Amino acid sequence: MIKSMTGFGRTTLDIDGKAVNVEIRTLNSKQMDMNTRIAPLFRSKEIEIRALVSKMLERGKVDVSISFEKSTPDNVTINNELAKSYYEALKQLSAEVGNPVESDIFLHVLRMPDVVTSVQEELTEEQWQALSAAVSDACAKVDEFRAQEGETLAHDFEKRITLIRDMIDEVTPLEENRIATLRSKFEKGLEEMNLKAQYDPNRFEQELFYYIEKLDITEEKVRLRKHCNYFLETMNDANANGKKLAFIVQECGREINTLGSKSNDFQIQQIVVRMKDELEKMKEQLANIL
Repeated sequence: MIKSMTGFGRTTLDIDGKAVNVEIRTLNSKQMDMNTRIAPLFRSKEIEIRALVSKMLERGKVDVSISFEKSTPDNVTINNELAKSYYEALKQLSAEVGNPVESDIFLHVLRMPDVVTSVQEELTEEQWQALSAAVSDACAKVDEFRAQEGETLAHDFEKRITLIRDMIDEVTPLEENRIATLRSKFEKGLEEMNLKAQYDPNRFEQELFYYIEKLDITEEKVRLRKHCNYFLETMNDANANGKKLAFIVQECGREINTLGSKSNDFQIQQIVVRMKDELEKMKEQLANIL
C-alpha cells in the first residue's frame, strides 16, 4: 500500500527530571533531506539520531526537534576573582574615559567570558537508550500518519485511473465513425476535382486501407489499458513506491499522446484531453508519495 511523505509524530518522556519532547515533521522531497534542532545534552548523538530517522522514514524533507524543559537548574559557578578583576578594570576605564560611575557595569561583568559557567551533563547510556526509543516511537507515529494519508490518496488514484480506463471504452464506437468520415472525405475530394469517374476503385480502397492502418489506435488502447491495470496492481503491492508509480503514469501519458495524435477525430481528441487532465492531477499527487 502506498504512503504519503507528509507526516507528523510526537513523543514526550522524562529523563532524570527533564521533560524531553521529540517532534518529527515530514514533507515531500526527492531524497532524504533532514534538518535537526537538538538540545545540547543530546547533540553528541546527532549522527546516531540521523541514522535512525533515515532508516525508519526512508525519504522526504524531515525536521527533527529534540528539546527538554528543565525541572532542575544546572550547576552554575561564578569565578569571583575573575569577576572582580573585570569589575576593577572596567571601573578604571570608566574613570579614564569619563563614563559615569553610576552606570551599572556589574551586568557587563557577568557577561564577560568565563565569569559564569554551567557544568554540562554527559549523556549516559541509559539516557541514550530512552531517547532512542522515543525517537523510534515518534518515527512510528509519522509512519502511521503517512499510511493514513496514503490510503486517502490511493482512493483518489483508483478513481482517476478507472476514469481513464473507462474513457478507452468511449473511444471504440467513435473509431467506426472515423473510418466512415475518412471515406466520405476522400470521395468528396474526388468529386470536387471531377475525378469521380476516372479513379480506380481498387486503388481507392488500397489508399483508404493505408490511411486507416496508419491511423489505427488499437495498440495504443491495449497498452494504455494494461498500464492502467499495472498501476492499480503496483499501488496495492506491499512494496509500492511513488517513483515506480510515476514511471507507469509517464508511460500512460505517452500512449495518450500517441492516441491523440493518431486519432484525427475531434470527439476522440476531446476524450484525450479529459484523459490528460486526470493524468496531470495524478502526477501532482504522486510527488507526495513515498
